[in-house]
Amino acid sequence: KHSNAENPSSTAMLAVTSAFTSGAALVAPTAHASRASVQMGIIDGVKNLLGKKQDFLEAEPYWDQSTIPVNTYKNKAPFTGKIVSTKRIVGPEATGETCDIVIGHEGKMPYWEGQSYGVIPPGTNPKNGKPNSVRLYSIASSRYGDDMTGTTTTLCVRRATYWCPELKADDPAKKGVCSNYLCDSKPGDDVKLTGPSGKVMLIPEKDPNVDLIMVATGTGIAPYRSFIRRLFVEKTPFGEAYTKGTGQAWLFLGVANSDALLYDDEWQEVLKKYPDNFRLDYALSREQKNKDGGKMYIQDKVAEYSDEIFSKMDNGAHMYFCGLKGMMPGITEMLEGVCKDKGLVWEDKLSEWKKAGQWHVEVY
Repeated sequence: KHSNAENPSSTAMLAVTSAFTSGAALVAPTAHASRASVQMGIIDGVKNLLGKKQDFLEAEPYWDQSTIPVNTYKNKAPFTGKIVSTKRIVGPEATGETCDIVIGHEGKMPYWEGQSYGVIPPGTNPKNGKPNSVRLYSIASSRYGDDMTGTTTTLCVRRATYWCPELKADDPAKKGVCSNYLCDSKPGDDVKLTGPSGKVMLIPEKDPNVDLIMVATGTGIAPYRSFIRRLFVEKTPFGEAYTKGTGQAWLFLGVANSDALLYDDEWQEVLKKYPDNFRLDYALSREQKNKDGGKMYIQDKVAEYSDEIFSKMDNGAHMYFCGLKGMMPGITEMLEGVCKDKGLVWEDKLSEWKKAGQWHVEVY
C-alpha cells in the first residue's frame, strides 16, 4: 500500500528516470525548437515533479476535521514503530538535554498537526511490578513527517533527570523512565506507540486569515513546529491559502538561554521567507530581564504585547499554550488586567473565547 507511488520524491525521481530512459518526454529539436528550449523543458519538468505538492494526506475539503484519526492503536494493542534517528538539538550550555527523535510508522499510524502519540517504555514499574504505563508526547512534525513521505513522526523530548543535593549528582533511580529510554534509543530500535490522541490543539483551517498565537515553554514547542511546517515549509493546501492571506502565526518560546533554543534555524528561515505571516518572540530567563528587572519568563514576554494580543483575540484569533503549567497564572492575570482596564469581566471574556473554540491549552 505504501509503495514509492505514495512517496512524492520517489515518484518524482521515477518519473524523471523513465522520461530519460524511454525518451517519451523528449522531442528531437526541430527548426523551431532549439536544443536550449528542449533543455529548459526538461528542467521545468524536473522542477514540477520535485516541487510536488504535499496533498496526499489531506481531508476533503482539507479543513474538514470529521475524519481526524483518533486512538487507532490502544494501550493493550500498541503499534510497534522503529527509531529512524535520535539527535541532541541543544547547545553545550543548555539546561538539560533535549532530543529530536524520528520514528517510522510505515504510514499505518497517521495523525494530524496538534495531536500526540503515546509511548510505552519497556520494563516494569518497580512500585507495583506492572508493565510501565504510557507517556504522551506532542508530535513535532506535520502529518507528512520531516521526510514528507507520510511514514514518520518526530517527537521532541527532554531527558528528565533528578539532581540529588546529597549525592551532588544525578540520581539514576529517579530519572524519567520514558524520556531517558527515548533519548538513549538507537536507529532500528523498536518502540511501542499508542494513539494518535487529542483534538484540543488542532488548527482551524477553514479560515486562511486566522491569527494563531502560540505560546510554548521548552518541548512545548512540539505542536507549533508541526503547525509551522504545515503552514510555511511544505506545499500544503492550507499553507498555500495562508501565505496568500492576512493571517499571522505568532510564536512565543520560553527557554533558559540561547543554547536551549529549539529549532531556531527553522524559525529564522521561515521568518526570512514569510515576514508578513510569521512572527517570533523569545523569552530567555537566564539572559534577559523583564520590565521589573527580574528574570524574563514566557508570561513576561507575552505581557509586553498584552493589548495587541487581547485585540487579536477579540477579532477571532486562536491562542495556544503548550508546556509547563506554571506559565498559565501569569498569562491569565495579564489578560485579566487588560479586561479590568477596559471595564470588562475576565471570566466572561474567557468563557466567550472558550465557547468560540479560540482557547487551546495543553500543559503539564
